[in-house]
Amino acid sequence: MAGTKKSKATKKFEKNRLKETIDRRKDSAKVKQRQNLKEKKQRKRIQDEEKSAINGSSKEDAKGQKNALEAEEMNNDAYFQNTLQIPNRRKKESKTTDVQRNVPSQNGKRKRTSESEPQIQGDSSEEDEQAESLEADSVDQEDGEHKDQLDALADKDPEFYKYLKENDADLLDFEETGDLSEVEALSGEEDDDERPAKKRKNEKTIDMKDKESKVSIEMIEKWKVSMVEQHSIRALRQVVLAFRAAVHINDEDIQDSKYTIADSEVYHQVLVTALNNVGPVLDHHLPVKESAAGKLRVPTDSKKFKILAPLIKSHASSVHYVLKNLADTSTLRLTLQSFEPILPYLLQFRKFLKTITKTIADIWSDKATTETVRITAFIILRRLVVTGDPGIRETVLKSCYEGIVKGSRNTTMHTLPGINLMKNSAAEIWAIDSNVGYAVGFTHIRQLAIHLRSNITKPTKDSYKTIYNWQYIHSLDFWSRVLSTHCNPLAEASASGKTKSSHTTSPLRPLIYPLVQLSLGTLHLIPTSAYFPLRFHIIRSLLRLASSTSTFIPLAPSLLEVLNSSEMKKPPKPSTLKPLDLTTTLRAPASYLKTRVYQDVIGAEVVELLSEFFVGWTKSIAFPELQLPVTVALKRWLRSVSSSAPASAKKSNGNGAKNVKINQQIALLVQKLESNARWIEERRNQVSFSPRDRTEVKAFLKDVEWEVTPLGAFVQGQRKGREERRRVLEKDRDREGSDGRNGGGGGLFEEDEDEGDAEMEGELEDGDALEMDEMEDEYEDEEV
Repeated sequence: MAGTKKSKATKKFEKNRLKETIDRRKDSAKVKQRQNLKEKKQRKRIQDEEKSAINGSSKEDAKGQKNALEAEEMNNDAYFQNTLQIPNRRKKESKTTDVQRNVPSQNGKRKRTSESEPQIQGDSSEEDEQAESLEADSVDQEDGEHKDQLDALADKDPEFYKYLKENDADLLDFEETGDLSEVEALSGEEDDDERPAKKRKNEKTIDMKDKESKVSIEMIEKWKVSMVEQHSIRALRQVVLAFRAAVHINDEDIQDSKYTIADSEVYHQVLVTALNNVGPVLDHHLPVKESAAGKLRVPTDSKKFKILAPLIKSHASSVHYVLKNLADTSTLRLTLQSFEPILPYLLQFRKFLKTITKTIADIWSDKATTETVRITAFIILRRLVVTGDPGIRETVLKSCYEGIVKGSRNTTMHTLPGINLMKNSAAEIWAIDSNVGYAVGFTHIRQLAIHLRSNITKPTKDSYKTIYNWQYIHSLDFWSRVLSTHCNPLAEASASGKTKSSHTTSPLRPLIYPLVQLSLGTLHLIPTSAYFPLRFHIIRSLLRLASSTSTFIPLAPSLLEVLNSSEMKKPPKPSTLKPLDLTTTLRAPASYLKTRVYQDVIGAEVVELLSEFFVGWTKSIAFPELQLPVTVALKRWLRSVSSSAPASAKKSNGNGAKNVKINQQIALLVQKLESNARWIEERRNQVSFSPRDRTEVKAFLKDVEWEVTPLGAFVQGQRKGREERRRVLEKDRDREGSDGRNGGGGGLFEEDEDEGDAEMEGELEDGDALEMDEMEDEYEDEEV
C-alpha cells in the first residue's frame, strides 16, 4: 500500500530545517547528558572516599591486633630468622628523585639499590597517587570536552546558544558554585609560585600560629594601612576572614573561624574596614572597564581573578548575611553603599547575584526602613539594570514588582508615601531595556487579567476579594505609571534620539490597550455605592494614562453612573462623622452609606474627576461635540434633584436630594464646559482645513497653553485649593496622631458642614451665582 503523499511544505521543511533542528536538539541533549554524568561521577567519588576511609581505618586496627598476637607467640629464634624490614627514608633522603637514584656513578658502574624492598612497598602509594591524578585528569578532560562542545555549539548554532545563554545560563556556567553557604574555605592567597619556598614555609608557620587568634585594634589598623597604601591581597584576605568571623559571631554553626571577635569596638572597626576598603583593593588588582553603552568588563581571564574569586564570593556572602540581620539604619545604609564597588565582579556569579538582588529588593520595599535607605537600595537595583545582561535585568524588574505587591498590602496615611516612592522609582527603571520591560509587564498584566476573568466566569462568595484589595489596585496604578512615564511623546522622542533609530514609539505602548480593558473590567465588577472609592482610584490611574499618552479613554459614563445611583439621588441622613479620606479607602464603612458626609465627598470627587477628564481635551478641536452628551446628562440630573414636587412624591419617586453644595459644584462645572466649548467654536470657525487633514487637526491650538482656556483656568484653581486642603489635613493628622485614622467616630458636627457650604458659596463669584440660579430655573422648563 502506497504511503501518504507528502505536501510541498513538508518536503520544504525536511529539506531546509529538519536536519538543523534535529542536530540542535542532539547537541543540547549531549550537553545536558554530559552535565548529569559529571554530577553522577562526583557523587560516586564522594561515596568511594567515604567507604575507603572507613575500610582503611578498620584494616589498620585489624593489622595492629594481628601483629601484637604474632609478637607474643614468636620466640627469639623465630624472631632472628625473619628479615628485618627497613623503614622508609627520612624527609631529607626522600628529596632525591627516582631519576637521581638510577643515574650511574662516575666510574661507569651502576649503584645497587639496596632500598628495593622499601621502594616496592612505596609502589602502592605511588599507584594510588597516579590513579588519583589520572582520575582528576579525566575529570578535567571531561570539563574541557564539555567546554569545547559548548564552544562548538556557539559556532554551529549561535541562535540556540544565545537562547541558552538568556534562558538557561546556569547550564553554560557549569563551573560556578551554586549557593552562598558553600563558601566556607578561602584560597585567596598571594601567588605561591612567585615567592621563595622559605618565605612560603615561614608564612604557613605564622598562619598556624595565628589560627583562632583574637582580633585587636592594632591588627585592624595594620591591615587597613596595607590595603590602602600597598593594596595587599594578603591583608585583603585577612580582613575578609575577620569580617566573616564578625558577621557570624552569634552563629553557632560557624565554629572553625580563624579569628575571634571579643569586643564591640573591634566588631565595629572590622565592619567599617571591610565595607570601605575591599572595593578599592579589588579595583586596583582587577580594574573595571566601562564601554560607551554602560557595559562593564572585568578581566576574568587573568590569574588574579582566579585568586580573588573566592574572596569576592566570601565577602559577598558576608555582606548578604549582614543585610538580612541588620536593624541599624546607618550601618544598613553603609552596607548597601559598599555593594556598588563590587557589583561588576558579582556579575560573573549569577546565582549569587540573584539571591543578593532579592534581598536588596526586600529592603527597598520594606515599610519599616527609612526613605534614605530605600533610595540607597534603589540605586543598587538601578545600577544592576544598567550594567547587567537581559537575564539580570529581568530578575531585578521581577523583584521590584514583587516588592511593590508585598509592600502595598496595608495602605494607610503613614505607609502611602512609601508606596508611592516605590511605584515612582520602579517605573523609572522600566524603560532602560524596553524589550525586557515589555516581556515582564505583559506577563504580570496577563496574570492580573486571569484573576479577573476567573472571578467573572466562576464567581464564589468571597472571590471578589482577590480583586478588590489594595495589592491589586496598586498593581494597576503601578502599570499606569510605567506606561505614562515611558509612552508619552517626549519620552519616546528622547529614547529614539539616544538609540538613533527611526522607530519613535515605545515598545511598551502595546500594553496600553490591555491595561485599559483590565482597569475598566475591574471598575465595573461590583457597581455598588460602597465601592465608589475604589472606582475613583482606578479612574485616577486611567486619567494619568490618558493625559500622558494622548489616548482617549471613555471615563465620563463611569462617573455619570455614580451620580445616577440611589446614593446620590435620595435625601441623605444627617451624621456627625468625619469626612471620609478617599486616598486611603477602598470600601466605605456601612456607617457612612446614605449620609450627607458621604454624599458630599462623593459629589466633590465626581466633579473633580469630570473636570480633570475634560481638561485633557480642552484644546481639542472636537471639544464642543465631546462635552455635549455629558453636559446634557448633568443638566438632566440637576433638574431631577431640584424638582419642586411634594415631599410625599419625592419619597415615593426617590428624587429631590436637596444638597445645595453638590448642586452648586455641578452647575459650575456645566457652566465652565459650555464656556470652553464656545471658546473652541470661535477659533474653529477661523480655520480653513477640513477634518481629514490630520496634521492640521493635531496642530490646532498647539501653541496655546491649557491654563489659558476657560476650563483650564478653573481646573488650575481647583488643584490649588485641593493641595491647600491636603496640607491642612496632614497637619491635623500629625496633631491628632492615632485619633485621626479613617472611619473614627466623632468629628465634624452639623455646624461644620454648614460652614463648608458657606465656603463653597463664597468661592463662587456673584455673576456665577446669578447665572447658576438662572440655569436652575431654565432646567425646570427645558426639555432635553
